[in-house]
Amino acid sequence: MSERIVVDPVTRIEGHLRVEADIQNGKIVDAYSSGTMVRGIEKILRGRDPRDAWAFVGRVCGVCTSVHSLASVRSVEDALDIVIPPNAELVRNIMFAAQYMHDHVVHFYHLHALDWVDVVSALKADPKEASTIAQSISNYPKSSPGYFSDLQKRLGKFVESGQLGIFANGYWGHPAYKLPPAINLIAVAHYLEALEWQKEIVKVHAIFGGKNPHPNYLVGGMACSIGLDDVSSINAERLAYVGQLLEDAKEFITQVYIPDLLAIAPYYLDWGAIGGGLGNYLCYGDLPTNGYRDVSSYKFPAGAILNKDLSKIHEVNMRDDAEIQEFIDNSWYEYPENAKGLHPWKGETDIKYTGPKPPFDHLDTTKAYSYLKTPRWKGHAMEVGPLARVLVGYASGREEFKAIVDSTLQKLGVPATALFSTLGRTAARGLESALMADWGLGFYNDLISNIRNGDTRMANMEKFGPEKWPQKAQGVGHSEAPRGALGHWIVIEDQKIANYQLVVPTTWNASPRDGEGKLSAYESSLIDTPVADAHQPVEILRTIHSFDPCLACAVHLYDEDGKQVSRTRVV
Repeated sequence: MSERIVVDPVTRIEGHLRVEADIQNGKIVDAYSSGTMVRGIEKILRGRDPRDAWAFVGRVCGVCTSVHSLASVRSVEDALDIVIPPNAELVRNIMFAAQYMHDHVVHFYHLHALDWVDVVSALKADPKEASTIAQSISNYPKSSPGYFSDLQKRLGKFVESGQLGIFANGYWGHPAYKLPPAINLIAVAHYLEALEWQKEIVKVHAIFGGKNPHPNYLVGGMACSIGLDDVSSINAERLAYVGQLLEDAKEFITQVYIPDLLAIAPYYLDWGAIGGGLGNYLCYGDLPTNGYRDVSSYKFPAGAILNKDLSKIHEVNMRDDAEIQEFIDNSWYEYPENAKGLHPWKGETDIKYTGPKPPFDHLDTTKAYSYLKTPRWKGHAMEVGPLARVLVGYASGREEFKAIVDSTLQKLGVPATALFSTLGRTAARGLESALMADWGLGFYNDLISNIRNGDTRMANMEKFGPEKWPQKAQGVGHSEAPRGALGHWIVIEDQKIANYQLVVPTTWNASPRDGEGKLSAYESSLIDTPVADAHQPVEILRTIHSFDPCLACAVHLYDEDGKQVSRTRVV
């Protein structure tokens, strides 16, 4: 007989996610992922100027704001056949790299590490032992016995006061935690270090985009000018500061993040066989080095992998009606023909809630049970995100990916099959952070070289005016957001937005079953996961957090009087 447990809300994520899991003999035998927020940005955009869309979609989320704006301006540029100058592409790539490094570090330490790290156990650590271990794995200067001793005393005061603050409500002492106290202490110290570091790297966005979050973008390029001696422009001093921020980011990733990842992983190698899920991976590609339309120039190659078969990369066409479709068989939406999927250019966003009235113990999963639609690629459920990107890069034979993946597998003493797992997903995020640290500096050096050669162009305004647009146009803008493949599809008629659809990474990963009963990535990844204590399901959090869920492409559902329509009970 199985027992159903509910995790609602899943915490340490962006947005509202509910997971229901059936447990039998200590393992999950079935799982249901429900997005309990409803998206509505598509409705807001209809009838607006396409050049303004980036500012609206950037507010979809305060975490991955810049990638939505980037995908938006690309969709308009694609529709109107606008080619941006090389410097604008480089600045976009630099901002993209900064966003990635910030997002991945914050995810590892502040959203995911506490699934593996027992904070209270760090109080039992010997600071000298922690220092010895830290110095053996990295040259990071903050690793003396005194440093770890002071940190331990600060943590002890939290515990003694009974107020753990940011470390409250954890499952401390859970048998699933395996790290020795010294490594727990190192991880907690770097958790706090990362809090300080993360506020620095986002200054790259403030310099090029005017602010963070929600930096400025521009259809046709970037809304900043180069003037080496101009106090009001991107001058020599600001460019030098960007270079220093990128260097500091690389140091933190290579001297703190990666060593911590490699220190923690050996204690959880069994998770290299847990949480694999679908085995299907999708990547749109990103970081163009020869213009957005030249997919072959992308640092992140595009492609799809099916059934864990790394010997074949399938091409992906985001314009093909038969390739990418969104279904609503188990979603709280309504289509003209509910059983048929729609390509995003023809997409609809009409809400129809048919779920149980609160309060309720469980969802009726025989009917619609989520505000997320169910996207499919050629009918296949797909996983998107860091693991998909690393696998596509690795399977494509890209030397940078092969070198870092093979080296990591060798250090951990695990086969390539260990990548198809919760551990592999967590490791992939770190590996691409290391790649991004180098790529970001490469883009920066290319930008400096262009400027020194006299090229200061940042925008192409030739087709910015609506009088030069066709009566009807459609485009697609994509990006590899930190959480995975992101697509924005736009239809322009009479100089206004006629339709706009976003298919975001968490829609791919967290969506409900399709009409054929096929599970999506979250649900599939939880099957066969061991759960030691159903009342403290840290194992569920480990796998779900490994995707870095973000459901904030939505708002709460209220009626016309401002009253909340639905509310779920925290279990």
